[in-house]
Amino acid sequence: MGNSDFTAEVQRILSAADLPDGRRIVAEGKAMAAELQIGRTLFFDKYGVSSEYEYKQKMKREGRIMYHAHIGLDHWEETVDALHKLYDAIDGAGYRIDRYGLCLERGMSLPEELRGQIARETGPRLENDEQWTQLGQLVPIQPHTGDFMIGFPASVENTLLALKAGVTTIGNLSQYFAHEAPMWKDDEYTTMATVKAMGIMAGKKDEGTIVHSYLDDGLASLFNDYASIAGWAILERYIVEDLIGARLGHCFGGVTTRPQVRAAWVFALNDIFDNDCCGTMFYGDTISSGPDVNHNRTIAAQYLLWDIMAQLKCPTGHAIMPPPFSEGIRIPNVDEIIEVQLFAREMEKAARRLVNYVDFTECYQIKDRIVGGGRRFAKAVLAGLAEAGVDTGDPVQMLYVLKKLGARRLENTFSVGSEDPAAPGGHRPVYQTDVFRHTNDITDMWLFDLHQRGLQPVDKPVTALLAATDVHEHALFIMRSIFKEFGINVVYLGVEQNPDDIAEAAVANKVDAIAVSTHNGGALEFAIQLKKELDRVGCTAQIFMGGKLNQGREGEELPVDVTDEITALGINTNQDFLEIIKQMGNKN
Repeated sequence: MGNSDFTAEVQRILSAADLPDGRRIVAEGKAMAAELQIGRTLFFDKYGVSSEYEYKQKMKREGRIMYHAHIGLDHWEETVDALHKLYDAIDGAGYRIDRYGLCLERGMSLPEELRGQIARETGPRLENDEQWTQLGQLVPIQPHTGDFMIGFPASVENTLLALKAGVTTIGNLSQYFAHEAPMWKDDEYTTMATVKAMGIMAGKKDEGTIVHSYLDDGLASLFNDYASIAGWAILERYIVEDLIGARLGHCFGGVTTRPQVRAAWVFALNDIFDNDCCGTMFYGDTISSGPDVNHNRTIAAQYLLWDIMAQLKCPTGHAIMPPPFSEGIRIPNVDEIIEVQLFAREMEKAARRLVNYVDFTECYQIKDRIVGGGRRFAKAVLAGLAEAGVDTGDPVQMLYVLKKLGARRLENTFSVGSEDPAAPGGHRPVYQTDVFRHTNDITDMWLFDLHQRGLQPVDKPVTALLAATDVHEHALFIMRSIFKEFGINVVYLGVEQNPDDIAEAAVANKVDAIAVSTHNGGALEFAIQLKKELDRVGCTAQIFMGGKLNQGREGEELPVDVTDEITALGINTNQDFLEIIKQMGNKN
């Protein structure tokens, strides 16, 4: 997209929206903060601090490694029991878990009065004041609310409730850009609520609040270049800290595999925050694991060793977050969370023995490349937005326009890599992301396999619509490449789609097939609703559904497989592309 096209698109976005003045919204949030008292948690009392920020700064000075556990079973009562079991096991072994992240259910993103109108997905909902208060009063582990809080329609009410409960690190700003609340379509309201919530956090900055943003959960994971991600981190900091006046803490790591790059990112975030970084957590590698638990344990050993050494070399306040070895197979239970936490403590012992013998020169060189490129990217984006008519001093306009533009348009327009017509977007990346390398490898593996098995292109016109129920877009990238290779025309609807959106797009584009990717524990409910919506609009396209075909159920600790039930609805659940493409080609 050329600069004139970019300007036209920005002006179209602005002219179609009725946005409030962002400075006024920030002021309203700060005024709300003045009336609020932050609660105290058992963790604060045990360690003599008044916020997690204060605690993190203390741990940085002491050179102590912090640990984060992510937890959230389908019901609050089960989550309470799991927290007690987790604390008792780790404390009994003589260790400390510094923080836990609550994996809340996606319905929490909506105003309370609307939550009962949507199907439940994985994770608990906090349904009354008592449950909110319990967050910090169950065990002396500091709670972190980083899913479906800031960045959604219910940003303000959730932020107020979390602060009252003593939660001082709240997010997830990155989710604002790439996630959607179920069945919600008012992005203008969501943007206003997001900025007001961060205004509340700004009003309590002196009391240690941190706005959390997990870069891999947002547009950053959709960039092809680590330099673009570094630039995005700089842009988020500009909006949160310079325009709103809050404190930003980044999380990173989930889709980065190479250990030297992971260490480089610890150094990069410290550089981006002017050597005063106070991050939230550093996520373990989530894309290298698979069905072999022993393989997953080996992957964990590698990233834990490097992540811990990087923190010893350059303390940034990030707690180490190791996903359980089973996470690549299914949602883990509390025993598996305990297992990987204890494993991480053993890896810390090895890291402390080795760190002084490791040469980090390559890591610092990578850091210099991606941060240098990131600064150029951020500067170019800001200049381009201003030239296109955006008030770059208004946080509402900045958030809204960036969300609407999306990762591909931003990177294709402002990439700082060298020009290369053969490369994606016309530029060779300064340093290509691991997740795109991984996606390309999986695509190449499938294409080789399908050609080896003799699959031929479809012999008649077939159009397939691609959509995801959640934010996992790389599955769609893989499908798009494979379908195009074998002659299938693709209508790319994208991530975070509702059943009615899919049905309407299917009719509008006269598609022959619909391929849906899902990973959020609500597959059966989504399938049922999708069938209803397709019947409503009179669409008879074939339906294919893949990913994690599971569903949370009353009385079950973890989501259960619902493949057979989805198949019984007349939906094809075969996950072999050879059979999928053959079936699409058989459409009458």
